[in-house]
Amino acid sequence: MSPAPDPARVRDDRGSAVVDFVLVSVLLVTLFLGVVQLGVVLHVRNTLVAAAAEGARYGANADRGPDDAADRTRELAAQSLGEGLVQEVSAGFEDVGGSRTVVVEVRARLPLVGLLGPGSTLVVRGHAWDEGLR
Repeated sequence: MSPAPDPARVRDDRGSAVVDFVLVSVLLVTLFLGVVQLGVVLHVRNTLVAAAAEGARYGANADRGPDDAADRTRELAAQSLGEGLVQEVSAGFEDVGGSRTVVVEVRARLPLVGLLGPGSTLVVRGHAWDEGLR
């Protein structure tokens, strides 16, 4: 028979499950928040691209111009994302492959913590063939 272990040398494993849970939970929560943040960034970018493209199409109509395109883009972006994200909307004409197009450029604050907090600047553009005879 083997001798009984010395009680002073026996390691107590009580409480180790709590530590394991905390370590794994921190990792999973960080990963989850990163995926959510990526979803927010993609949503903001895609919404701004759609607003810029729709604004350019609106401004390219025969009876409209770049100012109308910028106003329509601002309106669509504000409806979808709120007033605080869009910093600047500019519109004008640009030649692409010999064709005159209306181009709309949107500069917006890209939020780095959900829709709040500090952020960087995102620039998107939308184009549409000009239908007017100017």
